[in-house]
Amino acid sequence: MTETKILKWGIVSTGRIADKFCHDMAYVKNGTVAAVAARSLKDASDFAAKHNIHKAYQSYQSLFDDKDLDIIYIATPHTFHFKNVYDALSAGKHVLCEKPITISSQEFSVLAALAKQNNVLLMEAMWTYFLPSLLKAKEWVAQGRIGTIKHIKADFGYLVPYEPEGRMYNPDLAGGCLFDMGIYPLALAQYFNAGPLNDVVVKTQFAPRKVEKDVALLASSNGVTLSLASSFQCRMQNAALIIGDQGYIKIPNFWRAKSCGLYQLDEKVADFKDNSPGSGLHFEATAVGVAINNNQLEHPDMPHSVSLRLQQQLETIRASF
Repeated sequence: MTETKILKWGIVSTGRIADKFCHDMAYVKNGTVAAVAARSLKDASDFAAKHNIHKAYQSYQSLFDDKDLDIIYIATPHTFHFKNVYDALSAGKHVLCEKPITISSQEFSVLAALAKQNNVLLMEAMWTYFLPSLLKAKEWVAQGRIGTIKHIKADFGYLVPYEPEGRMYNPDLAGGCLFDMGIYPLALAQYFNAGPLNDVVVKTQFAPRKVEKDVALLASSNGVTLSLASSFQCRMQNAALIIGDQGYIKIPNFWRAKSCGLYQLDEKVADFKDNSPGSGLHFEATAVGVAINNNQLEHPDMPHSVSLRLQQQLETIRASF
């Protein structure tokens, strides 16, 4: 039996999601955070002190060149992902990069090819795919508990006040609710019904500078009707419904799901609650560690093909703007 290696992680950026990720690394048995890098040495040092990280770098490249590190977690804004991932892969590091992993299918194809060329793992950080509640819902589907899937509905939205130069509304930083929030409903639909979008209808509302603040999508895929939405204008239900001809599954706050319910007509016939500690980011970190220890260059639950398909779907939607 192959001995499990404890992977040493390097963290790029010290923002909110990087902070949550480092908190959750406390629940990861096959990895530990060993270094962090930020544009400011003070930011990196303060973050390192907060999370008991031994090394702090001002230069991202210095982090990538650290021979002690095995894998890099990239949590910078969307438009920096391509360069950050490219540089980390070029340094021979495995990479877990926040979603969306790039802002075009062309960018992603370049990164996927580079990862394979350098014999390292690359995965988009679609943490939702690794949550126990989503795994349970998929198990119910596989067991035929809801019959054949007919509809998938999912939305994700929060009120985001307009700030012209803020990341969320800045077109130069790939702002807009589609990249920031819309990736989650799209990924949810792919998780339960992998395939291309057909018969696409998109309704969009824009903030100044032609940045979308509300996107609603109606489409079909493999005979399943998809109703997906994202918004900066309001707090949506943030729930998912997987509807079959014999029942349905409801997943509250599906993007960070802690529970799910199985229904037949109006009766709940099964319930699942995830009482594990942490925010849930530790599940994807653990999964990546397992894949690396198994010498896999892609994770089977979040392979390159899914990331590429999501990029293509984002492009399809954006083409309608």
